[in-house]
Amino acid sequence: MSETPGKQQNTAAFYGQAVASFAVAMAATAVGIYQLSADAWVRGFLAIAVLYLVTSSFTLAKVIRDRQEGPAVPSYTPFEKR
Repeated sequence: MSETPGKQQNTAAFYGQAVASFAVAMAATAVGIYQLSADAWVRGFLAIAVLYLVTSSFTLAKVIRDRQEGPAVPSYTPFEKR
């Protein structure tokens, strides 16, 4: 008997937990930066650093997902004549 691999779906509970966890982490970080007893420029720098880290994490996760879901061998080479 052969099984065809299907696309694995996450449950709604797992998705909800991931979104809630992300929201709590971002809120806690924002409150921590806001309550930090430092100059405004230091808090601003930390806030920008956190936003950069978050966007970089999303991009990295997407690249890894695309590589895992994509074909094992590229269907063409960039310098191939058509």
